[in-house]
Amino acid sequence: MKSWWAIAFSVVLTLLAAGALLLVSRSPRGVAIQLTPPPTPGPLVVHVTGAVAAPGVYRLPSGSRIQDAITAAGGLSSEADQQALNLAAMLKDGQMVRVPSHSESPASLTTQLESTPGVYGGGIVNINTATAEELETLPKIGPVLAQRIIEYRQANGPFTSLEELLEVAGIGEGIYSAIKDLVSVDGSP
Repeated sequence: MKSWWAIAFSVVLTLLAAGALLLVSRSPRGVAIQLTPPPTPGPLVVHVTGAVAAPGVYRLPSGSRIQDAITAAGGLSSEADQQALNLAAMLKDGQMVRVPSHSESPASLTTQLESTPGVYGGGIVNINTATAEELETLPKIGPVLAQRIIEYRQANGPFTSLEELLEVAGIGEGIYSAIKDLVSVDGSP
């Protein structure tokens, strides 16, 4: 009787071992996932003007800074006022980088920058039509406040006065004072 149990036990063990071996040696089921690299951002196109060796339009890699644009334009000319620029600032596609010269008076430079929207360093921003990126060029306005301004005008219609900015959550007297001379409701100062 004992031999019968021994034979049955051996057969069961052999079947279990064969099943385990079959499971381990079997190829996996399913389809392999193909990972694709993230899309490469396109180049930035910027217009460099003012006191540089070769003013013009340049294509630069994404993530470039003002310094890279000036280098692409042949560097600063001898008249350039390098202190008027933040060379470490990130560039945006379609941006104009204006390098002022020492001979320009600060008042004329401010007037020129305010009358030329999209110029690095300033410009009057129409809060009724500006994109989030354009709003973020204003002092003390980051992505959150820019989005709140857009949401406010979508919910309440176009701004009718600059003072209406004070009704946007997060904009108090301090921020309003910093931006009131840089914004408009109709495109004019």
